[in-house]
Amino acid sequence: MDTRTGLPVVGMVGGGQLARMTHQAAISLGQSLRVLSVSPDDSAALVAADVRIGTHTDLAALREFAKGCDAVTFDHEHVPTGHIAALAAEGVKIYPGAEAIVFAQDKQRMRERLSELGAPVPRWRPVSSAAEIADFAASLTQAGTAAGGDSGGWPVVAKAVRGGYDGRGVWMLADAAAAEELVATGTPLIVEERVPLRRELAALVARSPFGQVAAYPVVETVQWDGICVEVLAPAPGLSEERALEAQQLAIDLAHALGVVGLLAVELFETGDGIVVNELAMRPHNSGHWTIEGARTSQFEQHLRAVLDYPMGETSLAAPAVVMANVLGGQPGGMSLDERLHHLFADDPGVRVHLYGKQVRPGRKIGHVTVLGDDMTSVRARAARAARRLQEGE
Repeated sequence: MDTRTGLPVVGMVGGGQLARMTHQAAISLGQSLRVLSVSPDDSAALVAADVRIGTHTDLAALREFAKGCDAVTFDHEHVPTGHIAALAAEGVKIYPGAEAIVFAQDKQRMRERLSELGAPVPRWRPVSSAAEIADFAASLTQAGTAAGGDSGGWPVVAKAVRGGYDGRGVWMLADAAAAEELVATGTPLIVEERVPLRRELAALVARSPFGQVAAYPVVETVQWDGICVEVLAPAPGLSEERALEAQQLAIDLAHALGVVGLLAVELFETGDGIVVNELAMRPHNSGHWTIEGARTSQFEQHLRAVLDYPMGETSLAAPAVVMANVLGGQPGGMSLDERLHHLFADDPGVRVHLYGKQVRPGRKIGHVTVLGDDMTSVRARAARAARRLQEGE
């Protein structure tokens, strides 16, 4: 406990925008989040009062950081599981634990465990050669795709077993020649069938050590070049039956995997149902809309979960909520401050979150959120606001 306030101290490993927004949520709970940051210029380090400089791969730095924390959590999945297990063995309350987070770090382990649990997943296979990839494609041709009844075969989706995010570490392989080229890089891989998806969805839940869970409305996520650019809450046109199926799947996975904190289950919706794409065990881009758009933000919910507080209300604050990511544009032209002036003059109802990052083309530097009654108009406002901040027009 912080002796000045009598309230818990939560440490978050990683100083990115997720830690920055978790710090904002901590303030209303009377806390000041402790952050382990690589640099004093990281997003969270620019605003948090209690910043320790160190890396997530340094066990000694993690041990020192954890001293005095009532709970330790993460804003990314890259802390070695051996370090997490070592801290837990020394009595640190660290969430999610090593036995859970490995399924967000290692795509092969994730697919193996989800398959064991009977969760809906694309057909997949670990591979180490171009011949094995070609054999997998041939097996799809023979059997047809699981979800859509297509002829199967090429193209297939290859994924790096570890380290991929925002479209990185994912390749669409059109033929054996592309498979040869990728295998030559030496990247450990799995391959999956290309699912005939209609759209992408996300189901976000939180779970406490006590075992209480809270589920948010299922959202639609829109991707460009592997990067999420929009989140629509609730997912337009999603039947109640399908929404409940997705929420129950996320709850079941949170329990089965032993997740404490937030779990984001990224889903493909097909003609026949839903298929699990990826898992994240932390606050997630698909939940940024909850800061204004839900009764309890995902960031506060994550803090409640790791502290074993009762969960907060998750219902929508408006019939339609849209979050649009702000990506860095080309250098030059109108300053970001000027762009904010013009945006607020154009639409005073837009909520803006900037992350304090240096602007680079295509980099996520913030997001905007718009609430309203009609999804079409709310979506248009959010897209226009994000474009103004990106392009300065």
